[in-house]
Amino acid sequence: MPSCRSWSTTRRRGSSSGSSTTSTAWPRPSSGRRAATRRCGCTTPRSWRDRRHHMAITVFTNAVLIDCTGADPVEGAAVVVEDERIKDVLPNGKVGPQPGRVTTLDLKGKTLMPGLTDAHVHICAVTENITDQHRFYPPSYIAARAMKRAEECLMQGFTTVRDAGGADYGFRMALEEGHFVGPRLLVSGRYISQTGGHGDKRRRSEWTDPVDCCVGMIGFIADGPDEVRRAARENIRRDVDQIKIMASGGAMSPSDELDTTQFTVAEMRAAVEEAQAVGKYVLSHAYSDTAVRKAIEAGVRSIEHGNLIREPAAKAIKDADAFLVPTMVTYEAIYREGKKYGIGDHQVAKIDMARQQSVQGLTYAYKAGCKIGSGSDLLGDMAAQRAVEFELKAQVMKPMEVLLSATKVNAELFRMTEKIGSVEPGKYADLLVVEGDPLKNLRVFQKTDNLKMIMKGGHVVKQTL
Repeated sequence: MPSCRSWSTTRRRGSSSGSSTTSTAWPRPSSGRRAATRRCGCTTPRSWRDRRHHMAITVFTNAVLIDCTGADPVEGAAVVVEDERIKDVLPNGKVGPQPGRVTTLDLKGKTLMPGLTDAHVHICAVTENITDQHRFYPPSYIAARAMKRAEECLMQGFTTVRDAGGADYGFRMALEEGHFVGPRLLVSGRYISQTGGHGDKRRRSEWTDPVDCCVGMIGFIADGPDEVRRAARENIRRDVDQIKIMASGGAMSPSDELDTTQFTVAEMRAAVEEAQAVGKYVLSHAYSDTAVRKAIEAGVRSIEHGNLIREPAAKAIKDADAFLVPTMVTYEAIYREGKKYGIGDHQVAKIDMARQQSVQGLTYAYKAGCKIGSGSDLLGDMAAQRAVEFELKAQVMKPMEVLLSATKVNAELFRMTEKIGSVEPGKYADLLVVEGDPLKNLRVFQKTDNLKMIMKGGHVVKQTL
């Protein structure tokens, strides 16, 4: 068994009279041993958990609590955290005696809320021009940069994210074991696309094998129910959390159009059957009304994008108790900045088509009563704009609904309602302390300086109180 060697980590801890810094030597988790219990949703490395003082208590006082259960904000509230869990929520702010070591943080009226979540990230999209990324960089380089992208997610306040294609269980394992800093990561492994579909990155002039040339670590090309079924099973063998398929054309793919449909219902149903057989689900890239309705007919749980939907597709999503995950910010970002990153005119034109209809698509879903999650789908350095998604959604949704989409609704989509998504006793202590009132100004999340504290699973990863 590999030996453990010590490394030093610094944790800033605040108190009612200020903040202090303590350095503690923790042993580095062994590379050959899983240091976290992923199945219970916990991603605080075991080496950290086991060596912290038993019943370490953090008490937040004088908070404006937005608990994201759907309740109104509460002023003067207190929250007690014990180790990695929320122990108590006290709307009246009255905290009784606590056992063990106690750190008290007076928030002085700042907002306390659950960590944010993003249902559509691609941490392996480390460059802006995802179509050509594989042409210039080997998988090892992409993997190294992907872990930096994961850290950026967490430092933007996103404590749990769902990767919608590219990241496999190795990325998740590296984060769980504490080798890198980042959010809880739900992986889809390699997305599944038809030949010439959104996941086929070959240009029309290229004749080489799509997997070896252009898909590589991020996708499978599969045609027919049997090939789709085999690709789904291969993803399951690699321990994905969910399976991603491509049900329509896309903006960044070089050989299809946005409003086309891809895969037959039978092909998509093969992936759904395999996912359901092991207690997982399928998310589907889909833009047009027809593509969305076909995906829903096949049993897909989560529709990604959906910009071009109309009433029939919105009703289908609602009737199936499925989810829509809009990704409005990526269209704005690529439309403004795509050309400087070498993204072609045809792709930018498709992006503009999606951009112009994103509000309309969201409006149809909102009026139909669909469950609306929150995603970003940003590429490369544009990922710094992740929180702009909230401002864009607010063109249709109320501010509280926008926050719920990025917390409570996403938690339901991830099947993690009992673990994350709101500030309630027993859930993981994924908490943000925010300067300002998000319900009055959703732009507060766009400046990370407004995030005065980020806690993930009871572990403080940032504090500037």
